[in-house]
Amino acid sequence: MGRTVFISGAASGMGRAHARGFAAAGYNVVVADVDEVGGRAVVSEIGENAAFVRLDVRDPASWKAAVDETERRFGPISVLVNNAGIVSAAAPIADSDPADWDLVIATDLKGPYLGIRAAVPSLRRAGGGAIVNIASTTGHIGTSFIAAYSTSKWGIRGLTQTAALELARDNIRVDSVSPGVVRTPFITEPARPGAKPIAETWNGDQLAVKRMAEPEEITRVVMFLASEESAFITGSDYVIDGGLLIGPVVPADA
Repeated sequence: MGRTVFISGAASGMGRAHARGFAAAGYNVVVADVDEVGGRAVVSEIGENAAFVRLDVRDPASWKAAVDETERRFGPISVLVNNAGIVSAAAPIADSDPADWDLVIATDLKGPYLGIRAAVPSLRRAGGGAIVNIASTTGHIGTSFIAAYSTSKWGIRGLTQTAALELARDNIRVDSVSPGVVRTPFITEPARPGAKPIAETWNGDQLAVKRMAEPEEITRVVMFLASEESAFITGSDYVIDGGLLIGPVVPADA
């Protein structure tokens, strides 16, 4: 049946790019999302070696059903990409809504934990494989006004390293990637009616690489970590941020 990749949050943005990249490399691709319309559109783009499964990453029963459906369709999972995530409503901690905190942590941190928990038996049946968790540069530095999101991404890095230690004996490698600003609908489309897209106000002049990343640039690193080319890599986090975390570029005439 070939190798099968299961991608959460694959109906749009980076997840969609990951699905297309793995399909082009010959994988069976499971597009998992709560967005059925978007997910099925991605499957239509890819063709016969792809399938949509509905997945609410916050729900253990939804994960089990999605993994079971994957195995019925394609056999065991070889690669899990924990990509699904949402961003906190922007607010200082003192003025933030605890309900927003709970929703973001449940989606962005508990979701990948539940994904690993649900997929490991399938990965074991495949004889091993790889898990790639999508973290963020906000999981490396404090980030104002999005405490829940930043906290969840810090947590992803700890979850990644712990899972890497636990699963090494099963020939399952676990790594994460930390993108900076990526040209996805979250950046290019308004967050709410009347708001400006982040892309209109974003300024990359102080970055070493003075632009946003394209989703496919993140996909290439995810696919490397899923491949045998990275067979000696586990528990690592790959930063893909155009130099954001190394600090601002000082103008030559400063």
